[in-house]
Amino acid sequence: MLDFSDAPGELIARCDQGVLDPNCHVDTQRFHDGIGSLDLLRALRVSRQKRRPIALNVQLPSRLKSSFCSPPDASCEHGDIEQYLQRLEHEIDVVGCHLSSEQRVEEFHLSGGTPTSAHLDRLMSHLRGRFNFLEHECGDYSVDVDLHHTDWTTMGALRGQGFNHVSIGVPDIDGDCDLSVACYQNPAPVHSLIDAARTFGYRSINVDLGFGHAWQTPESFALKLTTIIELEPDRLMVFDYARPPRRYRPRLGDKVRALCSQDDKGAMRQIAFEQLMGAGYHYIGMGQFVRPDDDLAIAQERGRLRRTCDGFTRHGYCDHIGFGLGAISQIDDLYTQNTDAIERYQQQLDRDQLPTSRGWRFEAGDQIRHMVTERLACDQELDIRAIERRYGLIFHQYFAAVWPLLEQLSRDGLIELSDRFISILPAGRPDVDAICNLFEQDSGSARH
Repeated sequence: MLDFSDAPGELIARCDQGVLDPNCHVDTQRFHDGIGSLDLLRALRVSRQKRRPIALNVQLPSRLKSSFCSPPDASCEHGDIEQYLQRLEHEIDVVGCHLSSEQRVEEFHLSGGTPTSAHLDRLMSHLRGRFNFLEHECGDYSVDVDLHHTDWTTMGALRGQGFNHVSIGVPDIDGDCDLSVACYQNPAPVHSLIDAARTFGYRSINVDLGFGHAWQTPESFALKLTTIIELEPDRLMVFDYARPPRRYRPRLGDKVRALCSQDDKGAMRQIAFEQLMGAGYHYIGMGQFVRPDDDLAIAQERGRLRRTCDGFTRHGYCDHIGFGLGAISQIDDLYTQNTDAIERYQQQLDRDQLPTSRGWRFEAGDQIRHMVTERLACDQELDIRAIERRYGLIFHQYFAAVWPLLEQLSRDGLIELSDRFISILPAGRPDVDAICNLFEQDSGSARH
């Protein structure tokens, strides 16, 4: 895979190119504490005035994750769950007061641990009391489930609450497996949940699969991937354990596992592309592979795929509202993020204040780079003339530091480049994330 040095024209091959966090497709390193709850409240009022549809994301905290499952973890008391849900409901109420009941919830994502039936009923009842959820399968409502704490009953309960997309995590080896690779390779639990999802009529099934831990080898990873492909999920999210999605990050006190060598990690990523694309999956970026008939693949083909703080979506025109620890909201040019400290989260809501701790607002240059990278990532091509007309610039001058690198990529057969278009060629698909990142790295030098 590719990485790009600062010197124009120099390309260095690397094998450790990881994907961005699938739970946060925005550069949070730009976030600062100069953005607070008042900024979010103003943005919410604008959203209400414009009656824009919304996308909701409820983030369950990782430290309480096991307690949302059955059986609960003895290390986390039942009262802790109740206290968290009370604050979460209060946050939902405060935000809901600033939005209109006419704003449709076109997208909803529940991430974190798998709730018990009682907690699920309570949470969904509260959300539906505040927001206008769509009926008749019109919305995209997704949920993350924990492989070891989810059964057919839970899958049925989630489907009954209107969830029509499910993401199944294939965990790293843990204490229950006694470090046995055989446990990790066992496809039966994943097979059972996929069967349940198909029986209950979920529209899409995603499987998360990580690579790069020290115990893994290219051979063991290839075997695991083969077993997953045989189960024919609609989507696979392949991620580097060095940059895991939020719900796979170690909890406080957890032992951080060693990573494998860079050569082995690169081999595993290469195996993922070869096996998945050989099996007919399309790579749309950010570690996400989908079947050709999947909603996301169709949206990409029709030029309607968007990329937001919640990842790839068909609903990029929505205002994205996040609830819970560390949750991110995105409204127009504003990003905000809740505190990820449970104590502060509770204290702020006890004072009737939103737990916003930091954020970031697009400037003019940020908007240009965002549009360029989003369209190139989502469409696999970029209409240069359209960007020039929209922002009143000369593309190859504005991105002068990037242009020589693009020319090198064109000579290498990874992209097709002209004064009018940038197109990602099939050979360049595995490197689309790194190619898009060129424009983000150019942020300090780009000028009108």
